Amino acid sequence: MKINVLLFLCLSGIWMLTGCRHKEIKHGNIPTIKTEAAVIYGEVKTSSFPGKVKAASEINLSFRISGPITKINVTEGQYVKKGQIVAEIDSRDYAIQLSATEAEYSQIKAEADRIILLHGKQSVSDNDYDKAVTGLQQITAKYDAAKNALTDTKLRAPFDGYIQKRYHDKAEVISEGMPVFSMISDDLPEVEINIPAGEFIKRDKFDLYECYFDVFPEQVFLLEQISINEKANVNQLYTMRFRLKKDSSMRMPSPGMSAMVTIKYKPEQNQNISIPTTAMRDTENGTMVWVYDEITQTVQERKVTVIQILNDGKIIISQGLDVGEKVVTAGVHSLSEGEKVKLISDVSSTNVGGLL
Repeated sequence: MKINVLLFLCLSGIWMLTGCRHKEIKHGNIPTIKTEAAVIYGEVKTSSFPGKVKAASEINLSFRISGPITKINVTEGQYVKKGQIVAEIDSRDYAIQLSATEAEYSQIKAEADRIILLHGKQSVSDNDYDKAVTGLQQITAKYDAAKNALTDTKLRAPFDGYIQKRYHDKAEVISEGMPVFSMISDDLPEVEINIPAGEFIKRDKFDLYECYFDVFPEQVFLLEQISINEKANVNQLYTMRFRLKKDSSMRMPSPGMSAMVTIKYKPEQNQNISIPTTAMRDTENGTMVWVYDEITQTVQERKVTVIQILNDGKIIISQGLDVGEKVVTAGVHSLSEGEKVKLISDVSSTNVGGLL
């Protein structure tokens, strides 16, 4: 009973103090408020794992045909654009083959066109017509293959990126499919880690991911999960891949760098929440706060259960709010349910002075 009386007296004293400090300012008849997000009280569970930076795409470039290399147009480490010719093989034989096939195609097509026209006039049999159409289809496919083969004498970059390694030199004869270069894309890099089974089974509780690098000691990189393998590797670990979120103000790490990834877990359902003491109001119905709705720009009254008042100007509540919800911390005593309000950041500096 004494504890309840003391808690009531503390809340009443805070209500009187905040009532003197915070005065509502009208800005076009819309009350001005200040807000702060409700946060978890206490430590958030985390786990950290070493990882490596990977290129978003890393492939080997190879020719689809065979022949001697006549040109190497790029060097290791060079940046190339999508469609840029990086190497060529001798096109002489493929050009000759195309020329011969083109002549054959022209002859068969002319003959087929003539038979198709006569068939329309019922001057040739259906059997001759079918043979002409089939022959035209076959030579067309052969002609297209010859054109593709000549085109394939030039090896082009499939995307924007960097040449990592060259495997062959000019004048070497290569077979189709043999790697000539390895290449990585210039998309945002990815980070790969391996987690044990104990963490894998709790993956539905993963919430946020952060990445740290020794070479960038002052920077924290946010990550976005791409995938997690459902099958363990030979070491009984599960591979997770993340994409680094772009931040123009930060230097991006390069593929191959070592990293440390921290996984933050979702708060437990019974996790307590902290908000400023200036947000609460003592009423006949209990302790209340105003919750700000960013979409409607209005406030709604919410009852909360206070379990502790801290010396740093915060209170701990066990019920009534969710993490991330914004509560009004200035201008709380002149609001009404569903009232439209204006945030302090949208008000001129002269009005801010009056609010505080």
